[in-house]
Amino acid sequence: MAAYYTFEDLSGSTTPSSSDNPYQGLIEACQHDHAQIQARYNTHRTNRNAQQREKLLAPGFSGVTVDEILAKLDDPTIEPGFEDWRHCLVFWARPPEKVRLLIAEIQRRLLQVAPTLWTTPSLNLHMTALEITHSLTAEEIDALVKIMLPSLPDVTGYTFGHRARLVKPVVSYDAQALALSFLPAAGEPGRSANGDTYTYHHLRRDLHSQAQATGVTVASRYVIPSAHLTIARFITKRDFEGLDGGKVDHAKMEKLVTTIGEVNQWLEAEYWPSADGIREGGEWIVGEDKGLECRKGALWYGSGGETVHLGKGF
Repeated sequence: MAAYYTFEDLSGSTTPSSSDNPYQGLIEACQHDHAQIQARYNTHRTNRNAQQREKLLAPGFSGVTVDEILAKLDDPTIEPGFEDWRHCLVFWARPPEKVRLLIAEIQRRLLQVAPTLWTTPSLNLHMTALEITHSLTAEEIDALVKIMLPSLPDVTGYTFGHRARLVKPVVSYDAQALALSFLPAAGEPGRSANGDTYTYHHLRRDLHSQAQATGVTVASRYVIPSAHLTIARFITKRDFEGLDGGKVDHAKMEKLVTTIGEVNQWLEAEYWPSADGIREGGEWIVGEDKGLECRKGALWYGSGGETVHLGKGF
């Protein structure tokens, strides 16, 4: 799940909408223009990375925020028999192999400066296209699934005929975790001039409308302009402790932030659109290889839970 985000929209002013769909306001504010939608997504992630960089490098920074639940799941000796009680219902987009390979290289570089980072296993990587709800009981989730079940083939297969492209990957981060974020495409090489008019934000809007139409209430934690996959989380503070009783070694934290900056420079140079096109792994059309996946259960970290329905890929 997308737990690393504090759910503040840093893309610009609030956008009133003529619809009760929370995604429609940004589309209207951008005059249905894919270039403006991309710009809003870019402004959000740029402002957020700048905000988090300032926080992590501040002299008074008290240390990374350990994911206590994941730490217990990763090391059962901490609390034998521990189980994650947070049951969720989501629609995930699974990245194709070319994106998973890129993430594996990014994770390798991050582990060189933060060896105890928990990195998301390749097969567990996912982007939450729509979160229906989270942190409920299994029984409550099953009741929602029963309502939605007849509509799931249409919803999970929606990307087969509505192909939203993502480009320009960047590592985003905060004190809890790191993610690889993309931007909705806006006419970059590799597609026809009008091929990107249907953006990832349009897809999120349509999935929300389809889910609501089944009769369930969509209780997503965020509708911020972001397209991201969590690739690593902090489960211990050891990588950033000094020799003086566990206090933060700010030089070690600065090294991590510097490494993230270097990775992002590498991504922009090698994987962003250029006159020669886009390198394999630098773009992702949502629905490649697999359609959307409706998944339920204790699946916060990509494992656990079960697939209710998997859509058709292309």
